[in-house]
Amino acid sequence: MQKLYPDAASALDGILTDNMLIASGGFGLCGIPERLLDAIRDSGVTGLTFASNNAGIDNEGIGKLLRTKQVAKMISSYVGENKEFERQFLSGELEVEFCPQGTLAERMRAGGAGIPGFYTKTGVGTQVAEGKEVKSFDGEDYILERGIFADLAIVKAWKADETGNLVFRKTARNFNMPAATCGKVCVVEVEEIVPKGSLDPDCIHLPGVYVQRMIVGAPYDKKIEFRTVRERESA
Repeated sequence: MQKLYPDAASALDGILTDNMLIASGGFGLCGIPERLLDAIRDSGVTGLTFASNNAGIDNEGIGKLLRTKQVAKMISSYVGENKEFERQFLSGELEVEFCPQGTLAERMRAGGAGIPGFYTKTGVGTQVAEGKEVKSFDGEDYILERGIFADLAIVKAWKADETGNLVFRKTARNFNMPAATCGKVCVVEVEEIVPKGSLDPDCIHLPGVYVQRMIVGAPYDKKIEFRTVRERESA
């Protein structure tokens, strides 16, 4: 199976449709699939639902698609640092499903494992539990959370071999791991493609069986979400 495509647009060709559910990896600006998000924006599809830890920042990450009004709903755990997100949410233009961070990761992992739902204590007695089934186990209440089964998963990896085995770089593994598994189709952008067999099997984070299409997105302009500096100390 030929998995490598020349660019993001061709890798997404025939997949994108209006109103689809997309699971997107990344945390803040760390490990986000920049090239694929740009291609989704340029495609013009609308009514999208994104399952992602957050919506990036203004004009970066999913924030670019918020600017173009292509996102109808966000399933997220953190939505700060994005003024356009805030404006659309408060004006009723954007539907938001808040989900605790660990629960969101588990919902993606569960979807990837074919598990339609699971019970968790996280959110019991809060707004997170509203409208959800509550079940008691050993005298403790748990709420039912649904697994996420996405139409498309888009993720960013550091290295891949020609068969799609992936290695993520340090904390950029974040939500990319569970997001990659829960999509009907997984499209990955990587910084480097290496020959088949050159990756140490013990160092592979995600097996290529989960990956259908890949692009090389490098070079990247490494963006910093927050830059904190201190005054130089005098000698």
